[in-house]
Amino acid sequence: MRELRQHGLAHLVLIVGIALLLFPLYMAFVGSTHDAATIGRGRLPLTPGSHMAENYIQAWNYGTGERVAGTPVRIMMANSLAMALAIAVGKIVVSVLAAYAVVFFRFPGRMFFFWLIFLTLMLPLEVRIIPSYKVASDLRLLNTFAGLTLPLLVSATGTLLFRQVFLTVPRELLDAAKIDGAGPLRVLFSVILPLSRPSIAALFVILFVYGWNQYLWPLLITTDPRMNTIVIGIVKMLGTSEAMMDWNLVMATTVMALAVPVVVVLLLQRWLVKGLVEAEK
Repeated sequence: MRELRQHGLAHLVLIVGIALLLFPLYMAFVGSTHDAATIGRGRLPLTPGSHMAENYIQAWNYGTGERVAGTPVRIMMANSLAMALAIAVGKIVVSVLAAYAVVFFRFPGRMFFFWLIFLTLMLPLEVRIIPSYKVASDLRLLNTFAGLTLPLLVSATGTLLFRQVFLTVPRELLDAAKIDGAGPLRVLFSVILPLSRPSIAALFVILFVYGWNQYLWPLLITTDPRMNTIVIGIVKMLGTSEAMMDWNLVMATTVMALAVPVVVVLLLQRWLVKGLVEAEK
């Protein structure tokens, strides 16, 4: 009976926490289904309205309402999706190759380069934002897809994660592959990567969400509205006074911005948990 009470209390706390987390999201969805006048009066009901299709279509195709002019959501989401995919895939490729070289190759300065990579954890983009912008400007990467993604492709965290994963690979497998005549690249693609799929999937989810939510770098590197990401678009929609804002379009854009990372996490949830558990070992 005592154990049942403890489990019941734990579940009650979880339910309350989930409710507190989901209620603002639910209200954002409800607001996206009403007209701007209803929200402007400050009497937003708790039930969805009848303007859902109208608001979402308007935000998706035009991004412009009665009070503000913005970029269509379809363009901003395409920019964010391309940026998030490029950052996630690029970071994984660079991290896998760096960790593979550190773990399986013997060369002068190997540990020096590993610790040099490790030290970059203390230099996130926010710390080196001015020199990074200067380099991107000198290379004429402003308002380009390369400028959005290239400075964010290196990941010390991913390198450390894959190093720990690669250290758990049995040496017997590598010796057997070498006996069969496999070279370094064949060992990487045929032995190492198949064993690392859970960790790759877990890191992909984390890096995709990281790339999708980027704000500071896209804000600096892009000035063309056609290059706006979804996060930048929402912030620009909120840049006017509350009286001059189409809250219905803002909330519709916010819901659509949330949908993509949520779908990615839900689809790869099992791999995410498995990869994180195996990485801890």
